[in-house]
Amino acid sequence: MEKNVANTLSINIENNIKKFERDFKDDDSIVYRRFENESGKRKYCLIYIKSMINEEIMSENIIKPIMTEDIKKQENQSDFVEYLTNKVICISEVENSKEYETLIENLYIGKSILFVDGFPVGIILNALDWNTRSIQEPISETVIKGPREGFNEVIYTNISLIRRRIPNKKFKVKFKEIGKISKTKVCICYIEGIANNKIVKEVEKRLDKIDIDCILDTGYIQEFITDEPMSPFKTLESTERPDAVCGKLLEGRIAIICNGSPNVITVPFIFVEYFQVNEDYYQNYYFATFNRLLRYLAFFLTTSVPALYIALTNYHQELIPTPLLISIYGARQGVPFPTFLETVIMIIMFDLIRESGIRISKYSGSAISIVGALIVGEAAVAARLVSQLTIIVVGLTGISNFLLPKMTNATIIIRVVFIILSSFLGLYGYVFGVILLYLHLFSIRSFGMPYMLNMSSVENSEGKDTYIRAPWWYMDLRGKLVSNKRDRK
Repeated sequence: MEKNVANTLSINIENNIKKFERDFKDDDSIVYRRFENESGKRKYCLIYIKSMINEEIMSENIIKPIMTEDIKKQENQSDFVEYLTNKVICISEVENSKEYETLIENLYIGKSILFVDGFPVGIILNALDWNTRSIQEPISETVIKGPREGFNEVIYTNISLIRRRIPNKKFKVKFKEIGKISKTKVCICYIEGIANNKIVKEVEKRLDKIDIDCILDTGYIQEFITDEPMSPFKTLESTERPDAVCGKLLEGRIAIICNGSPNVITVPFIFVEYFQVNEDYYQNYYFATFNRLLRYLAFFLTTSVPALYIALTNYHQELIPTPLLISIYGARQGVPFPTFLETVIMIIMFDLIRESGIRISKYSGSAISIVGALIVGEAAVAARLVSQLTIIVVGLTGISNFLLPKMTNATIIIRVVFIILSSFLGLYGYVFGVILLYLHLFSIRSFGMPYMLNMSSVENSEGKDTYIRAPWWYMDLRGKLVSNKRDRK
């Protein structure tokens, strides 16, 4: 009963204002704008948060009409509040509420509250206006050919970027609030009739189970709803590009947009998507196929070259041509460290340089890469701390990793595991590591979908966009597992 009383508004405007002043006692950002109409019969109070409202709209469309409107005949009517909302206040979104907690929640997100003396109700006014980042090309997902727009931190802007590309009534949006304190607005987007209904329900179920105080980015959500939290491979995609999200939606996937984050999650996510980039679909399929095959080669090089180098030089010298073997041992003369330790040190050094280049300003990043690649590497070779071939191996490994930015974390872990196994067991250890990797990949599922979906064949419709990028007229069917129905695109 006490809870209901505390949540009830009074007909006395001063009592309602005192409730807000008590709850926002030490918050100087709350503004209480008291005013009266020309008749002076009723008092009004507008409560809002500084810097979150459009002051021009507030003055011209809310305060001015009430103060100048001739409403003497209506002030004593029981439906006076409805009269204000329907005939006096000139903004697009107006709502009335008698619940104090509802008014508080709307004030938190920047809406304004109008109290009228004599009525136990608050008028919720949407005059939101705050500074946001303009729509720009995502720095981490640049393309030479294709759209340049990227998501920003406003959820409604991000939804509009998708709607502009999919102007269809089947495009559905469902809103949720996550976070006990932050009440962050999150929405699920999908195309009705194409998205698998079971996956949509599963996404809603997992989001409803999230129990946390605050959500600041989609990264929080990813950790809660991922299928394999302990795996180095992700089962959720994250992108800042509207065109990429639209492409996924049209394939039957579901998008999750979080207010305050420019990254949008798409599910399910399968292994082949690591090797697919937006530009594959904006250029000729011959070049797209060649570039995609390069990425598969890069995956092999970045994970396996250091391990194979250690295995061959330490255990299987007979597999190396004699002139090359003599050259390798000649280059290693005077190097005090074993091949394993030498390779690990240089890989760690390369990752240190890469990470520092990311974290510092873009103007200093190029200088760091030049210093790291030329001065440090050259000095290490001159000091006989490492051999020239090790520099080549590590450099090839690092450059190959740049072709797979989405898989950076996974490739680092796989590379280390392969190196350790090869240092103990040679090629047998490497093969054992590859078998373990395949077993792990085939055991993963993303929202019920096999992680290695479409990797076994290139004959069916799904396989035509796996190792190669077939022409559009050959990729005419949607995926039968991800999509709700297998029809023509």
